[in-house]
Amino acid sequence: MISELSALHMFVYGGDKRISEDNVTNGFLGAILSRNESRGGYKIDHIFHSDPDFPSDLSPLGRPDLKIHEGDIIIAINGINTLSMPHLNELLINKADMQVRLKLENAKGETYEEVVKPINAAAFSSLRYSEWEYTRRLEVNNISANHIGYLHLRAMGSTDFDEFVKAFYPNIGRQGLIIDMRHNRGGNIDSWVLEKLMRKAWFYWAPRIGQPVPNMQYAFTGHLVVLMDQNTASDGEAFSEGFRRLGLGKLIGVRTWGGEIWLSSGNRLVDNGIAIAAETGVYSPDGEWLIEGWGVEPDIRVDNLPHESFNGKDSQLDAAIKYLQKLIKEKPVITPPVPKYPNKSFDYKED
Repeated sequence: MISELSALHMFVYGGDKRISEDNVTNGFLGAILSRNESRGGYKIDHIFHSDPDFPSDLSPLGRPDLKIHEGDIIIAINGINTLSMPHLNELLINKADMQVRLKLENAKGETYEEVVKPINAAAFSSLRYSEWEYTRRLEVNNISANHIGYLHLRAMGSTDFDEFVKAFYPNIGRQGLIIDMRHNRGGNIDSWVLEKLMRKAWFYWAPRIGQPVPNMQYAFTGHLVVLMDQNTASDGEAFSEGFRRLGLGKLIGVRTWGGEIWLSSGNRLVDNGIAIAAETGVYSPDGEWLIEGWGVEPDIRVDNLPHESFNGKDSQLDAAIKYLQKLIKEKPVITPPVPKYPNKSFDYKED
């Protein structure tokens, strides 16, 4: 039936499904580890890093109060040698959010102990994603000498209002901004985000001391560009298409997913599951059905090739930086100078 209807927002989930009686969950240390027989444990090859401004999201091994470093060896967990198990993860079963005691050896051969709290699978996945976001932002800052900002939205749900605010407002005053919608899972806040980007400075406050500031407050006065890819979905696509149609800037990347018949989640089945129904299509003022079944086409097509991506190259991000640098050079972002103050004095003469 779904194939016949050919609408992408159609899913069935929940309800009466089999659940394992084992209920085994795993804890994760937030790092890439490799078994090292010669050194007697598991080597910490890489500790995943996220934004240091949010310490609650740091890797269990990356907290600033710990002595743990990449290259150290995890010898034991809760007194059990890590090499005594086929894999270290067996010592972390059902240990998410619980304290465990690690015995480690540093590069000097010295042993020490630390107490950490492993995270669950969802948090570990989010941590790896956070490192990708954080490294994109650092790369943009470094290449552009902080003239261009970077903002990534994972989705367009209710929790993503905060994510936009945290990433957008620190970039006010920069000459350019990359809005990265790649991997965006959708939601329904595109109108709110577009509204913030549409704010235009129509006059400037000129204080006696300090620099002029634009009104409307927190209007972004620089150049904008959006990154998108084949995993940009649903409301991420609506945002991208709206960004272009409202004249806010160019789209860079590849064609998006193509799901824009919007849905309802109120269709309960007899087992209390849900059969999502795609119900509401979208069309332009010119009478053109938008996005569904095809996606949003970029203005500048740039693909991230698999092997290059594996080696750490991000061609789409590089293209966005170069595009904005060229645009900034051609159309510099300049605050209009304060005009000469008017002379409102007058000569006083007695009658």
